[in-house]
Amino acid sequence: MTSSHPWAALGLAALLLGATCPAIAGEGHDHGDAAPAAAGTALPRFAAVSETFELVGVLDGKQVTLYLDRFADNAPVRGAKIELDIAGTKFSAQAQGDDAYEVVLKEAPKPGVLPITATVTAGAEADLLAGELDLHETLHADEAVHEHSWKEYAGWAVGGLAALAVLVLGGRRLMAGRQPHARGAA
Repeated sequence: MTSSHPWAALGLAALLLGATCPAIAGEGHDHGDAAPAAAGTALPRFAAVSETFELVGVLDGKQVTLYLDRFADNAPVRGAKIELDIAGTKFSAQAQGDDAYEVVLKEAPKPGVLPITATVTAGAEADLLAGELDLHETLHADEAVHEHSWKEYAGWAVGGLAALAVLVLGGRRLMAGRQPHARGAA
């Protein structure tokens, strides 16, 4: 009498291994080894919030684009007067379209944390907002990101199947040693 447990275990292991390994696409159906690249760069930002206003600034080189909204309903504030103090230097923002303001710095800021204070006047409302612009140097930008190819997954799958075969064969030998031997029929 033979036991079907090793075959059931082997089938279950193959099913689980097949479910966790990625499918290998045929020619023309794969998407290549390269991961999709980001569409743009993330520009440094700061935010300054009060009970009345919310100010967000985006730094792009020497240009700071400002977006001013009402805190209560996130509606853009038009026609406001915004004066920025960036690390001790004062700037007046100019309106750019309906929803944005702009400040052009004399030079691009150096890496570090820059304190920012904004004085906002919109009609009869005036407020003082404070925030920080945290600039870091780009480290490791030239290093490649390690990506896993299907060959790596295939290697792990083959290794897993080999380990599974050793376990199954070892289990069969162990089970064969435990079964009583028929010495003779009475």
